[in-house]
Parts: sequence; C-alpha cells; structure tokens
Amino acid sequence: MDSIDLAFTSALEQANLVRTRQLSPLELTQLYLDRIAKLDPQLGSFFLVMSELALSEAQAKTEQLSQSSEALPPFFGVPIAIKDLNAVKGVPCSYGVKILRNFVAETDDLVVSKLKQAGFIILGKTATSQLGSFPYTESPGFPPTRNPWNLDYTPGGSSGGSAAALAAGLTPIAQGSDGGGSVRGPAACCGLIGLKPSRGRISFAPIGETLAGFATNGVLARTVADAAAFLDVTAGYVTGDPYWLSLPEGSFLEATQRSQPALRIGCITEIKPVGEAAPICVQAVEKTARSLEALGHTIEPMSVDFGDMIEPFTILWRTQTDVGIPPFFLDKVNRSLWLKAKFTRAARYVRAMQQLQTFARSVVSLFDTVDVLLLPTYLHPAIRVGEWKSLSPARTLEKIIQWIAPCPAFNVSGLPAINLPAGFDQNGVPLGVQIVGRPADEVTLLSLAAQLEAENSWSRDRPTLALE
Repeated sequence: MDSIDLAFTSALEQANLVRTRQLSPLELTQLYLDRIAKLDPQLGSFFLVMSELALSEAQAKTEQLSQSSEALPPFFGVPIAIKDLNAVKGVPCSYGVKILRNFVAETDDLVVSKLKQAGFIILGKTATSQLGSFPYTESPGFPPTRNPWNLDYTPGGSSGGSAAALAAGLTPIAQGSDGGGSVRGPAACCGLIGLKPSRGRISFAPIGETLAGFATNGVLARTVADAAAFLDVTAGYVTGDPYWLSLPEGSFLEATQRSQPALRIGCITEIKPVGEAAPICVQAVEKTARSLEALGHTIEPMSVDFGDMIEPFTILWRTQTDVGIPPFFLDKVNRSLWLKAKFTRAARYVRAMQQLQTFARSVVSLFDTVDVLLLPTYLHPAIRVGEWKSLSPARTLEKIIQWIAPCPAFNVSGLPAINLPAGFDQNGVPLGVQIVGRPADEVTLLSLAAQLEAENSWSRDRPTLALE
C-alpha cells in the first residue's frame, strides 16, 4: 500500500493495522502531518496544526504498542481532526473569530475527551465559519477554506475545514457539529459521509450549546462504518444533560452489518415555500431512490412545507451571535444578526421556541406513514468561494435559507440524519442526498446507509489535488 492509499484508508482499517503492528501510530501521524504541510496551504482547512503535540502523543502510543499486550481502545493510534468550535485543553479555540485566535481552552469538551479515550491522536483544529453561523467557511482574518475537488468552490460550512481536510486525505476522520446542516452540508459538498446524530445522543458537557438543543456534535467520515464507530465511542448520557437517549442494543457499528428489511421511504425534492431543488439535485435524489427500489424498498413521493420554521429559527439563529464579542469584530452578516438579537424581546424568543416545538411535531408526524425520508441535502450545488461576499446581510441570509432549506427542520425536530455522496455537478464538485430517520433511530439509518454504500464506490473517489 502506497502513502496515498494509506491516507485514504478508513479509520477502522487504520486502527486494525496499528493493532496488528503492521503500522505504528508515529508513522501514521507523520504521514498526515506531511500531507497537511504539502496541501493545506492551498485549502485552508486547518486553523491550527498541532504538530508537536500530535507527534509526542504518537511517539508515546508507539512505545506503548511495543511494550504492552493489553487490549487497546478501538481507535488507538488513529489521527483525527477537531472542529474549531470545540475546546481542546491547552490549545487555542477561535470559533472562527480573529481576535480569539490566541484564546486557549482550559478544558476539553467532553466529546474531545471521549475521542482521546478512544485512542485518537488529534492532528489539529479545523477551520469553521465565524461562530459557526454560515454554510461556507470564509471567516474574516483567516484564509477562506476551499474545496479540494475544485478550489474555486466552497467545501461548505460551518464544518468546512473538517470536510476539506478529510476529502483531501489530510485526516482519516473528522469531528464536526451540526446546528442547521453544518455537518451534512460540508459532507455533501465534499463527497463524504456526514452523520448528524439525534438530539441527546452526544453530550455537550461540560458547558452546553446555544441553540436550544438544535445543535449536536457529529462526524465526517469516508465510510458509514467509520461514522457508526465514531458514534459508539462518543454517545452516552452525562449527569445533568438536558437531553438524553438510551443506547440501543448492540453497537451502532453492528447496525451497519445487519440485513435491512424493506422500508417505506418518503421521497422529497421540494421544500415549500422555498421551492424545488435544482434539477441536478433532483436527479441525485431520483437516482438514489431507484437504487433503494432495486434493494427492495418502497418509494413514496411526499410534499413538505417548512415555512412555519423560517422566522422563529432565524430568531434563535441570531441570538447565538451574542457571545460577548464587540460587534465590530464580527463580519457584516453576524453583526447584523447581533444587532437584531439585541432588539429581540425575551417574550418573542420564548414565542419562537413554542412555534418551533409545534413545528417539530409536524416534522416527526411525517413518519406516521413512512420509515425514512430521502431528500437533497442542499437545494443547489456548492457556491464559489466569495460568491455572496458583496451581498447585503439581508440578501445573504435569504440566499442561505434558499440553499440549506432541507436541513434545519431535522435540527429543530432532533431527528438523526446522514448525508451520502450522490455524484458530481458540472464543475466537478460533489453532490449529496440525506436520509432522515425516526426519533432516536440511528440504527435503521446506519443500516440503510451501509446497504446503499455496498452498491456504490464512494470511498474510492479522490480529488486530483490529493494525488499530487
């Protein structure tokens, strides 16, 4: 296996190579650090590369491997990248804000602690949109993050850095977070698996999140099995969590190996009142639907109207910009959101929450007649880097809503959702479709995704840039 093939090998396969002593954690970590040094200047996928810390940890794990015969954690010695909205103790966490680039976290987020316990080696912090607000990754004061499939285009956001790094073979797996499509969208733009778990599946301890339970930690991966195994090591209740779920019988990884009985799948290509997806995105959904029919599932066309969500979701969206940072340090869109948040009365916020809870019930009721939903991840392909830079804040928000319309409803309802690769557009940029499961039912979602994966070759696709 050459170095490029190794760089694109799944995280679980790499863990096995380490466990069987065919590869050392040090060799694996050095491989990715070398690729980052070579390719990331073109991509801007990393906010911070933790070279010394990563090599030190890799050396220690390599020595442990040679001296001990004890059972190893599932991802022992495997590198990973962490989104720069999540705290890693002793390491800067900027949240995509220039003045915070030297702000050093005092503790690990729990998801980071769990990933360390699983044996991962952290390569660095990946770029995010400012405060995680946008579906593109172009924070002022940082280089824009570019899509390795076509450098003129965005890798999405806000987990754009994680997606770009993974797609380019700069890490075998990457952590992200999703409050309105921020894992699924970048996964779609970069041809990856992007899993948004159910509300309460992964704890936000020790601090919490600012979107009333809409946001969740998630994962970008090359294979469905990698995503499932990531969920196995990060899921679980922590004392005091405001939302929690019981763990399923068996593991999430086992779910990817189960046979999947025939399902009723609701197929959606139009999000009212925004409109129909672009023709190429509709074609991606229809192609996936045909594959599902060939596997024995039943496709049932459905119509949805998410209009009741738009205004109250926007109210909550803008409140997360008020994080104690003076507004002149924010980009113009976040500054506009911050100003509107300042004039949002508490009563209006509470009313927005009530409206969204009512809306969530209507979304979950879609599963009265189907088992799973299939729809585009975004309504049109990826935009160019800087394409919306000259627009007014109001027009930018309008454009964002029109693009990401299929995603936020499943954050509001807390449903699990996963992006799956679905071909390429005319610019060579990947497309994605998402499948959405019943409440707390990642098992069916992962099983169905693995069934589709077995019929495709997603993990073998590599951008030309990554082969240099």
